[in-house]
Amino acid sequence: MRNSTKIFTPLHRGLHWGTALLMTVLFITGFLRINWMGKKAILGAIEKNMQGIDLTNEQTIGTVKSILAPMWQWHEYAAYVFFVIIAVRIIYMLVKGIRFPNPFSANTSAKEKFQGFIYLLFYLFVIVSSITGAYLKWWNGDLKDTMETIHKWAIYWFSIFIILHFGGIWLAEKTAQKGIASKMIGGDD
Repeated sequence: MRNSTKIFTPLHRGLHWGTALLMTVLFITGFLRINWMGKKAILGAIEKNMQGIDLTNEQTIGTVKSILAPMWQWHEYAAYVFFVIIAVRIIYMLVKGIRFPNPFSANTSAKEKFQGFIYLLFYLFVIVSSITGAYLKWWNGDLKDTMETIHKWAIYWFSIFIILHFGGIWLAEKTAQKGIASKMIGGDD
């Protein structure tokens, strides 16, 4: 498949930009939860700024949860919609044909194989993040710590994917696929 002949339908573009928006929300809320808005950071702020005020452990934990809840609801709602968009995107690819190079084909160049592997890794990581997120939301078994660690890896793979994605766009615009970014934004006019 030659990428230069791609036509990005409104549905394809909508799925792409929906994925981008939701991944951004998931990344920001996850990053905040791991860092500045994490339980330890908020507990530390409460302890530092509430000196001289007697708070029970239950009051402190209740305060932390009430601070985190609205942000975490955004993460969860974004995850639900993200899951639906990814499912629709996979169904769309199965119906319309996969839109990225086959990394296992002997007929693809090294560059296209790399692109194909990146796409496969993207979908693999999205599926793993969805499974681990669902486990953390609905199950509280022996694997909780492991699942949480794996789920937090999304902060790293997302960052790496974004760098590779923008690098790939830049490279495509500089080589044989001039205008690909415009087509993904505005369509194939």
